[in-house]
Amino acid sequence: MVELFFDLVFVFAVTQLSHTLLAELTLDNLIRVALLFMAVWWVWMYTAWTTNWLDPERLPVRICLFVLTVIGLFLSVSLPHSFAERGVVFAGAYASMQVGRTLFVLWAVRHDGQQRLIDNFQRIAIWFVLSGVFWIVGAFAEPAVRLAWWALALGIDLLAPWALFWVPGVGRSSVTDWNVDGGHMAERCSLFVIIALGESLLVTGATFAELTWDAQTLIAFFSAVLGSILMWWIYFDTGAERGHHRMTHAGDPGRTARSAYTYVHIVIVAGIIVCAVADEIVLMHPGHGSNAGLIAVLAGPACYLVGAAWFKWLTNDRKTPPLSHMVGLVLIALLAWPALSHAITPLICGIATTLVFAVVACWETISLSTLRTQAQPDRH
Repeated sequence: MVELFFDLVFVFAVTQLSHTLLAELTLDNLIRVALLFMAVWWVWMYTAWTTNWLDPERLPVRICLFVLTVIGLFLSVSLPHSFAERGVVFAGAYASMQVGRTLFVLWAVRHDGQQRLIDNFQRIAIWFVLSGVFWIVGAFAEPAVRLAWWALALGIDLLAPWALFWVPGVGRSSVTDWNVDGGHMAERCSLFVIIALGESLLVTGATFAELTWDAQTLIAFFSAVLGSILMWWIYFDTGAERGHHRMTHAGDPGRTARSAYTYVHIVIVAGIIVCAVADEIVLMHPGHGSNAGLIAVLAGPACYLVGAAWFKWLTNDRKTPPLSHMVGLVLIALLAWPALSHAITPLICGIATTLVFAVVACWETISLSTLRTQAQPDRH
């Protein structure tokens, strides 16, 4: 349960990110928010990896998670102003969480005889110290230059697992060193998807409560809620279960955890966050919207479908991504011209993307149900 308590910080963080993006729908702000989101995800994900190896019910591990929770609150609070006056708070919180947690793992397993795990975390510590230098340097730089420093730091963090944490003179880790509990990792990532979906409903409900309940607002509200339900369906109806099965039966769960969960879920959760922003745009401005707002209405569902298709492709024995998801992406692409030429309103565009989700969900459910029926032996 302590892991769920730790997750509450990230409910707040996701809300902060969506509000920060909504406050300024520009390309520059999108890039900044994307960088911040990936940093937030990286903190959470590495903590999920850590609790695969360390029992969170042990007192020292529990205390570590509580400390990370407190620092994570500072990180979350600083997000909207991280490229202004609170850059030092954000960078300091991020670097201290990543380096501090890694050093704690080395202390916690020092007498367990797990030399390969110790070697792995020693390499991880070196990579985080290296990136931490650039996070801190960027925090003291001018806002215009800060993005470049932090992009370099984030690039180092994102590269590290693909490079197997290679360190000159020390060597690199192996995916066999990442002997994770596949079921635990799948469950933790599923819970973060729930966090993001919950934040989406929270934003929708809070915005709807402050508006006059006319016909357009009610339709926009029900479309947004239905869209969240369908996103849940697309991920959890079969995708999460199949991913869980693949992880628990994989010969090298560390490889699947790295690709399908550590990286691909970035795209899934990012799509949900942008969908939350789009829902608020449609609720606030159902009859007319800017090009940036309409792009968000289309980009959120597209990003989500790309992530879901990629995830299901990696965790299933299939040669191509799900056809239903690919068709959904084509349908969203077909909406781009009428949306950006303002031939349709944000409300119509939002309803259309919800219908695309419905097509994808129904198609996949019916297709898989048919396959299961055909796979059953003839009882006659």
